[in-house]
Formats: sequence, C-alpha cells, structure tokens
Amino acid sequence: DTEGLLRIKEENQKHYRRAQRHQEKKEKIQRHNRKLGDLVEKKTYDLKTQYEHLANIRRSHILELTSVIFPIEEVKTSMRDPADVSSESDNAMTSSTVSKLAEARRTTYLSGRWVCDDHNGDTSISITGPWIILPNNGDYSAYYNWVEEKKTTQGPDMEHNNPAHTISAALCYATQLVNTLSLILDVNLPKKLCNRQVKTQQGNHEFCGENLSRHRFTRAVKKLNANILHLCFSQHVNLDLLHPLHTLRNLMYLVSPDTENLGR
Repeated sequence: DTEGLLRIKEENQKHYRRAQRHQEKKEKIQRHNRKLGDLVEKKTYDLKTQYEHLANIRRSHILELTSVIFPIEEVKTSMRDPADVSSESDNAMTSSTVSKLAEARRTTYLSGRWVCDDHNGDTSISITGPWIILPNNGDYSAYYNWVEEKKTTQGPDMEHNNPAHTISAALCYATQLVNTLSLILDVNLPKKLCNRQVKTQQGNHEFCGENLSRHRFTRAVKKLNANILHLCFSQHVNLDLLHPLHTLRNLMYLVSPDTENLGR
C-alpha cells in the first residue's frame, strides 16, 4: 500500500507539472491571439481608410467627369397645366373636370399601356448640353416615328432639331457615361452595351447607327436602363428616387454630389 501510495504521488506530481506546462502554453496562445487580434483590427482600420480614400478619389473623378464632359441637368419646360388654362377660360367648370384634366396630364400612353408620370410635360433631362434631352417619362416614340418616316420619305433629312436625333445622341452619350462609370467604380455591368460606331454582323452598334428597328432600339434602351439601375444599386442610391423608365433622371441621381455612398 505504501509503494502504491508513492506511485500515485509521483503520477500526481507528473500530472501537476504537465498541467503547469499546458497552462503556460495556453497563456502563450492567448497572448499570440491577442496580438493577432490587434493586428487584424489595425489592418481592418487601414483597409477601411484605404477604401474611404479610394471612394473619395472615385467620387472626385466622377464629379469632374459629369461637370466637364457629361453634365446632366434638369430642363424646365414652359408648358402650362391644361386644368389651369381651362379654368381660366371657363369659370363654371367643375372641380371634378379640373381634376380629370390634371390626371390626364400626368398620364402617358407608352408601349401599349397607360403610364402615370407626375413629371410628364414639366421637365426633361439633358446631357452634355441643354439641346440634347430625353423625355422625362421614357417615351421615345419620336424615334420610332422618325424611322417610319425615313422609310417612306426619300432624300436627306434637313431637320437638325429632329427629336429623334437628340434622343439617339442622348442615349449614346448616356451609354458612354455608364461604361466610363463602371470602369471608375470597378463595377461589372450586367448588360453589354457598346458606345462606338463599329460594324458587326448585325450592323452598327446600339444608338450610334441610324434607322434602328423598334425591336433593336427598345432592347438597347432596356439594357441601358438595367445597367444604370445596377450602378445605382451598387452605390446605394435611394430606391424611392428611381424609376425603371427614367434613363437620365436615374443617372442624375447616381452622380449627384448628394449621393452619400458615391464611390463605394
């Protein structure tokens, strides 16, 4: 029994010494983890600082780009509300008729359906200059009508202020701006759009060519709008401001100096 007791005491001492070594190793690992945690925290802070610095650089590039090369502005039109004009001409007009006229003014027939647009007739959005504008409600039917007239009318087009020309030019500039923004922001666009006038098996690319069919034109506009919305989502633009048909207005909100997350 005495010999057994001695063996147990020796084993207990070995276990105690081993427990001490394990405790020292545990403390060493904890110190190492604390050092790594401090290092990771410092690296995370440095990375966040670099991201903020990069965002500021991107933001400055975008604001310079949109102020010097691609300025986007809201152009007010001088159209008066039909309800106001009618009310002045007929004092006996009922309030229900006035409200119906106001509602009709805010409604546009677009692509086979009626679309409600509160800005219809009030404003347009220009890009690169006040003479290159797009309808605020996304109604590009003037282009379709022009293409149909070109098919039936022979000879050169002498109308320099043709709305179809301004629509085509504005969409082409918008495509060019969107492609440049994707490079600055390092965001891959979901739809491929070319803004150069190059020849392919299908003819001229996107909006730079003439006499685009309604199908090709509508398809290109949808791709452009999808790319613009994708960029807006990536920069956390307020969703309440966006509309899937408002091409230049969405771009204007994207590159606005008031966009807090521009450059992220």
